[in-house]
Amino acid sequence: MDNAILMSSGSDVDFMIHGLFSYELFGQTFWITNSHVCILIVMLILVGFALAVNIKMKHATEVPGTLQNIAELMVEMLDNMVHGTMGPRGRGFANYIGTIFIFILVSNISGIFGLRPPTADYGTTLPMGIITFFLIHITQFRYQKPKDIWKDMCSPLPPWLPIWFPINVISEIAVPISLSLRLFANVLSGTVIMALVYALLSKIAIAWPAFLHVYFDLFSGAIQTYVFCMLTMTYISNAMGDEA
Repeated sequence: MDNAILMSSGSDVDFMIHGLFSYELFGQTFWITNSHVCILIVMLILVGFALAVNIKMKHATEVPGTLQNIAELMVEMLDNMVHGTMGPRGRGFANYIGTIFIFILVSNISGIFGLRPPTADYGTTLPMGIITFFLIHITQFRYQKPKDIWKDMCSPLPPWLPIWFPINVISEIAVPISLSLRLFANVLSGTVIMALVYALLSKIAIAWPAFLHVYFDLFSGAIQTYVFCMLTMTYISNAMGDEA
């Protein structure tokens, strides 16, 4: 596979996004990049795993095998995380939180296998931030009255002055930007450091960079996944209001 997709150990390794081929649509030129290919690989892995688990769970046994154990452990862990943060009212968001958790985690740790992590592309993290942003406000309108939303936007102190409204609007708009930038910047920084290690020290970078991969891809990737999901759950819980 081309080095534009795989970050193999060589002096030509870089961390940039490269166009693989282009096509014309409605008079515009669109590029398929190495980031798109890596996202496709991650999605194929997740879909393949989901299909295998679905087949296995249809024939679940009382004494679970390895795959059934892994699936049940993942579901239990994610359910406990959502319930522990959002309480019983967060049960309806468990599927969304679980989906983005697994996708972000697998994307973050894909660097261990030589891929350029899809989350090191702002074009991947920004849409997730925007989806979360709309979910937050849909939840807010679902659980709160318009009067309460207006008071919240004119806070922090009573009397609720409209002068606070534009400031609070800016803070709301900043939510998807901060969510996406935090994830993107942390993953990209690890990708840049590992690329520099392989490019500058290619002659001696044989085994010891594996320790760096454990930190930047596995440990840091898991931490950033947890942070993104935890902030998402916190924002959604706040949008529900105290009486939801």
